[in-house]
Amino acid sequence: MTSTTDPDPTSASTPATPQPRNPLHGKTLEAIVTELVDHYGWAGLGERIPVRCFTHDPSVASSLKFLRKTPWARDKVEGLYLFMLREARRQGQ
Repeated sequence: MTSTTDPDPTSASTPATPQPRNPLHGKTLEAIVTELVDHYGWAGLGERIPVRCFTHDPSVASSLKFLRKTPWARDKVEGLYLFMLREARRQGQ
């Protein structure tokens, strides 16, 4: 018989592992999309990642709704964000 008060070792109360070298750590999807739009504009973002939420009547809200449901598109957005950060670092910005 097990007690119902035993702590679960996999519970969410364990502290998160710090990830100082992960540029995506602590970034919300909204912040990533906003930075990409500020850098490339909607047209540039639609050229680099040709999905409807970036090319037809784009908005941050519609993009977030689509990206949260579509893992492959979210991966592309995160990859483009990392590329943008690398290019900015190379140019010394």
